[in-house]
Amino acid sequence: MSVGHTAVTPEVGAPVAVGPCGEDDCGIRDVLDRIGDKWTVLVVVELAKGVRRFRELQRAIPGISQRMLTLTTRRLWRDGLVERTVYPTIPPQVEYRLTETGRSLSEAIRALADWSREHKDAIAGARERWDAEQS
Repeated sequence: MSVGHTAVTPEVGAPVAVGPCGEDDCGIRDVLDRIGDKWTVLVVVELAKGVRRFRELQRAIPGISQRMLTLTTRRLWRDGLVERTVYPTIPPQVEYRLTETGRSLSEAIRALADWSREHKDAIAGARERWDAEQS
């Protein structure tokens, strides 16, 4: 094997691994890359409440820096989840709102939050039992 060759070659006749979407590329990796970022989820949750200006978003999300908010909103805008409107004022006023796709993502995030809330105690109990058994 050459230094540049790092791919794993499956054995002949070995079963081919099938991803979570079956054999098609459903884009789950791209979605997980986006929502796996805590800032993305917090920005989407805040924008689900309505249109926000940049500074309003920054004040509503504790701990987010101006740079991280800029990167996050830019990624969401690129992915078509957020719409960005710039008004020709001095200084420029910028507003963000969820697109229809972004709103559907916020519903999925809300469902995940509901699931988390519903199962929080069961997960905490399972962790405590596991930790006690592993000690």
